[in-house]
Amino acid sequence: QAEEELRSDCARQVLQLQEMGRRERLLRADLRLAREQLESLKSQVMQICSPAAVGAARTAVTKEQLMERVRQISEENQQSREREKHLQEELSSRLTKEKEVSASVEVLKKSLQELQ
Repeated sequence: QAEEELRSDCARQVLQLQEMGRRERLLRADLRLAREQLESLKSQVMQICSPAAVGAARTAVTKEQLMERVRQISEENQQSREREKHLQEELSSRLTKEKEVSASVEVLKKSLQELQ
C-alpha cells in the first residue's frame, strides 16, 4: 500500500511538472510576444518622432533623445490645445460683437427709414 501511495504521488508530481513546463512555455511565448510588441511600438514612436533618423541607420537615436522628442511633442500638443481654446474664445467674442453691430445697423436703418 505504501508503494502504491508512492507511485501515485510520483505520478501526481510528474503531472504537476508537466503542467509547470507547459505553463513556462506559454509564459515564455507571451514574453517573446510582449518584447516584439514593445520593439514594434518603439520603432513606431521613433518613426513618428524622428522619421529621418529611422531612414538613416547611421543616425542612432538614444532612448533619452526619443524621450525628449516625445516630451517636446507633448508640449507642442498642449500649446496647440491652448491656442485652439484661445482662438475659439476670440471667435466667440467676435461673433458676439458682429451680432451687436448687426443689431445696431438694423436700428440705424429703421431710424433712417423713419426719417425719410
